[in-house]
Amino acid sequence: MLRLEGADAFHGKAQVLHQVSIEVLAGEIVSLIGRNGAGKTTTLRAMAGLMPLHAGRLLHEGADVTRLPAHRLSRRGIHYVPETRRIFPNLTVEENLRLATFAHRGGAWTMPRIHQLFPRLRERAASPGDSLSGGEQQMLAIARGLLTAPKVLLLDEPTEGLAPRIVDDLVAAIRVVQAEGVAIVLVEQKLKVPMALASRQYLIENGQIVWTGTTDELRRDQRQIEQLIGF
Repeated sequence: MLRLEGADAFHGKAQVLHQVSIEVLAGEIVSLIGRNGAGKTTTLRAMAGLMPLHAGRLLHEGADVTRLPAHRLSRRGIHYVPETRRIFPNLTVEENLRLATFAHRGGAWTMPRIHQLFPRLRERAASPGDSLSGGEQQMLAIARGLLTAPKVLLLDEPTEGLAPRIVDDLVAAIRVVQAEGVAIVLVEQKLKVPMALASRQYLIENGQIVWTGTTDELRRDQRQIEQLIGF
């Protein structure tokens, strides 16, 4: 569904990605784990067309889309949900959601289905974005992505800083989204959520993929992986 292949990327003169390759199949969840500053967010931004590649390429459904700008990739069904969530603070929950439907119409995800997946958003429909809790903002950010009819969701640390109960709710929601055939690349620092959701794992350190394997393989190597990511 989406493959980043041999990617080099720079912030100014500093190289931040070194030959990074990561792929996700249709309907699959893969995770990218690593400590802060390892290159996780930069990799997602490269997959979303927000980070230009110095070398390597980006493939979507077999087509080379390396040179396409981010808005063209979004129209192809690649949606990035940043860690910062980027909720419009002065718009209501309902308005934030409806904005997502303007450029992308149709698809399985409708407002009623969003409200079914995240009942809290229906309850807070008239509330301004800046009045939401962190968990509610994350629900809104994911819901807004779903309304663009994505084929791939790139989720950047969706559970960071949230209460355990909210994390459990988000994990359940992500499973529902996957069951609809949406591919997901999940970035997390800690292992609990990736091990609960992903079938395959990539470990990034200093801008390089240093380990990759299935979740079962991660469980066997968990102590070593935890040492590498600082836990």
